[in-house]
Amino acid sequence: MRTLDVHLVVEPTLDEQTPGEQTPGEEALDDRQSRITEIVCDRLEIEPDEIGERDRFVEEHGADSLALIGVLAALEKEFRVTIDQHEMPRMASLAGVRQVLAETAGW
Repeated sequence: MRTLDVHLVVEPTLDEQTPGEQTPGEEALDDRQSRITEIVCDRLEIEPDEIGERDRFVEEHGADSLALIGVLAALEKEFRVTIDQHEMPRMASLAGVRQVLAETAGW
């Protein structure tokens, strides 16, 4: 007869976590959100504190079509996805970019 040693690893539940502590999924989401903001701000040549979630890139930050295509290309490269150019009108703000990217990447 063989015996089998079993070792259980128990992750804390949300109720057992230290207040303010993030789960790995939340950390990954925060990292992606930060990276998206960095890419957009870099391509629009603005500081992260100068842009809000719903600020429109063209109307409020003077972005031109070349800058917007640069945002699209940088996001595709960073997140290894292909975004249909027909999605560009939806990507007029950080919120829109996040939504299109999440749908495209399947997050």
